[in-house]
Amino acid sequence: MKLRRFWVVAMFGVAVASMAWLVLSGADSMADEQTIDSYPYRVVCTTGMVTDIVRQVAGEKAVVEGLIGEGVDPHLYSATRGDVAKLLRADIIIYSGLMLEGKMADALIKVARKRSVYAVTELINESLLLEPPEFKGHFDPHVWMDVSLWKKCTEMVARTLGEFDPKNAQYYQANYTRYALELDKLHAYAKEVLATIPPQVGIMVTAHDAFNYLGRQYGLEVRGIQGISTESQAGIEDINQIVQLLVDRKIKAVFVETSVSQKNVMALVEGAKAQGHEVAIGGLLFSDAMGKPGSYEGTYIGMIDHNVTTIARALGGSAPERGMQGKLAANR
Repeated sequence: MKLRRFWVVAMFGVAVASMAWLVLSGADSMADEQTIDSYPYRVVCTTGMVTDIVRQVAGEKAVVEGLIGEGVDPHLYSATRGDVAKLLRADIIIYSGLMLEGKMADALIKVARKRSVYAVTELINESLLLEPPEFKGHFDPHVWMDVSLWKKCTEMVARTLGEFDPKNAQYYQANYTRYALELDKLHAYAKEVLATIPPQVGIMVTAHDAFNYLGRQYGLEVRGIQGISTESQAGIEDINQIVQLLVDRKIKAVFVETSVSQKNVMALVEGAKAQGHEVAIGGLLFSDAMGKPGSYEGTYIGMIDHNVTTIARALGGSAPERGMQGKLAANR
């Protein structure tokens, strides 16, 4: 299993390194030649989280389109012919980075020769990135789970659009400043409600390791059945170890994810039950994809509000049933 994980990461690394070289060698000269003839110009993004922050910053100056939709796993997503056509029609392309979109690397490499391509994670200092032991040399890409890091990514969006469209740089900066205040409120809310979880049960178990940044920032122990990429496979030994953890720590809830199969999580529930310990499904979390388009949970702020509210309530903490702004869907 470890050899498979290493091979997957190595292949992602080669592809993404090639893409980074193309972007760095070509983007600057392309940006110098780029002129915007009319508004709104077209931005194409990868994940919903990236798409949302780009829309917040771009405002009316751009039409922003995302490729990877609700409930879709970006680790496994391969660009379709239609996606490549959209990328080639874009004026600028913005993706998450840190190998999250590993299977899209070939498509991004191709369009990087003809379009400006940027990763939102470029401004994050490497000292703030997590490097799991089994993926040595490669960083955990799930930085949006720490609101303070995603705020840095939003700043990168403002800088990128300002360089692409210099005459509207102040407009993008103003939009970023406004949105940053909302992110600060979300960050404070996450800290407040997750701190109410009793320390003895302050551990969350999920389908894969998408929540390590959340755990580090907000004081929770996090365990994922699979690794940071859903390409990795969980073995019987992995599941048995977590079952024993649930029993020993008397953890009463585990979590499923919208973009990952529930099979392994249900195996935990059954394994704990076989040892006389009842474990409930604490809720459905948004990990690598947001909620339904047009819904509150279909925004980055709504996604994180949903997650931290659900986690706090399921693990014995205190949080408003409808979340930070009273906007969460009822009976979620």
